[in-house]
Amino acid sequence: MEEETAHAAPKKSSPIILIAALAVLTLIAGGGGWVVGGMLAPKPITEEEAKLIEAAKAAVASKEAAEKSAGGEQAAKKDEGLPLIATEANGVVQLDPITTNLAYPSENWVRLEVALLFKGAPDVSVATQIHQDIAAYMKTVSLQQIQGPRGFQYLKDDIEERVDLRSEGRVTNVIFRTFVIQ
Repeated sequence: MEEETAHAAPKKSSPIILIAALAVLTLIAGGGGWVVGGMLAPKPITEEEAKLIEAAKAAVASKEAAEKSAGGEQAAKKDEGLPLIATEANGVVQLDPITTNLAYPSENWVRLEVALLFKGAPDVSVATQIHQDIAAYMKTVSLQQIQGPRGFQYLKDDIEERVDLRSEGRVTNVIFRTFVIQ
């Protein structure tokens, strides 16, 4: 008798239990997807909302047409917008964008926009010399030198040191506006 129980095969799990478990999990996943989809999906636009949108589009189109017919005065006011903080009156000179290729690999290009904060009245001739110095320096930099945050910090420190030497202390801060490598 003991031999019969010892050699008896272990009881196999029923495929019905497996199918039922898969069906329950499928229903739970489908219900969760339906709930998340309902939260993310945009609500359909009603007829009243569509009419309001069309009225707004018509109002914008009529306003643009009125501005075009009013002439240059309206266009000048539109271009003014908010006053710029970075102006020569505030001691800030924004340099022209510097676009140059790197030393290695020479296929990579860098675009750099910098503004200089002067102590006292800004000197345009010094700003022009600094612009040319930064452009010449950027041609000597390799991609490996400026990769990552540490490389960018080293680049920034090098440029600030060059600006300080060139301006003889008249520039108090170098403001990096854009820095793009392509």
